[in-house]
Amino acid sequence: MAAAVSSKHFDNLQLLLKAPSKDAVRDVCVQSHRRTSQRLVETTAETLNITAAQAAQMVHSLHVLSHHVLCYNLGSPEQILHLFPDSFHSSLKNLITKILLENSPTWRTEALSDQVSLPQLKDLDWRVDMVTGSDSVSRMSVPTCLVQLKIEDPCPSAGLDPVSLLTVELSRESLDTILDGLGRIRDQLSVVAGK
Repeated sequence: MAAAVSSKHFDNLQLLLKAPSKDAVRDVCVQSHRRTSQRLVETTAETLNITAAQAAQMVHSLHVLSHHVLCYNLGSPEQILHLFPDSFHSSLKNLITKILLENSPTWRTEALSDQVSLPQLKDLDWRVDMVTGSDSVSRMSVPTCLVQLKIEDPCPSAGLDPVSLLTVELSRESLDTILDGLGRIRDQLSVVAGK
């Protein structure tokens, strides 16, 4: 969850008025979104001719603002402008809003691609086989179900294929248990969905 944007953050952003150009403001805004680094703080302090402590606070405030815009999916100029206090410098407010709107789609895509998620089922195939040989006479010619699952891991380990195949052999009893469990899951999902 994104941190709330407070009046202290907007006070820090007023330091951007010391920027020599709009491009300098754009650079600081874009770079501060990813993370605050000592190098960014030093460069910002030098560019704006402010102390390193002021630069660190301003970069942090930009970081909080850009994450707030993404977290709450603020996609129109009015939504972002509404965050600023009335006393905030008008031209700077418009410039920051424009920069945030231009970069939000890219930041959103990056955030989605960096998410950690569970493996996903991509395909399922099955067949019924007869087991004709066994160490037990009672299991001669017993039908079994072979289920092949194609699973994709969105966060694979380095060097591993993100798609893997898993084959499971199920007896009739095991298959009945799984089908019963899946039926319960379907029923619960129907209740939650309100159908």
